[in-house]
Amino acid sequence: MGFIIWLIVGGIAGWLASIVMRTNAQQGIVLNVVVGIVGAFIGGWLLPMVGLNLGGWTGLLITALIGAIILLAIVNLFRRGSVR
Repeated sequence: MGFIIWLIVGGIAGWLASIVMRTNAQQGIVLNVVVGIVGAFIGGWLLPMVGLNLGGWTGLLITALIGAIILLAIVNLFRRGSVR
């Protein structure tokens, strides 16, 4: 059951990040889920380093969203040479 929750939260975070970074038209649902899950790992690794520890489902979603936005910014930087 926990894995399904991770997929759902990852999908929502990846979708929201793609809207924020204006890459939603280029990505499908599978890529949104992948970006959200990888973003959750990035956010879970980076945020405690700067002293932010967010708990609960809302904290998980915010952490995944921040990580997904960072991931999409890095991808855009390498694709286009600038962050959008």
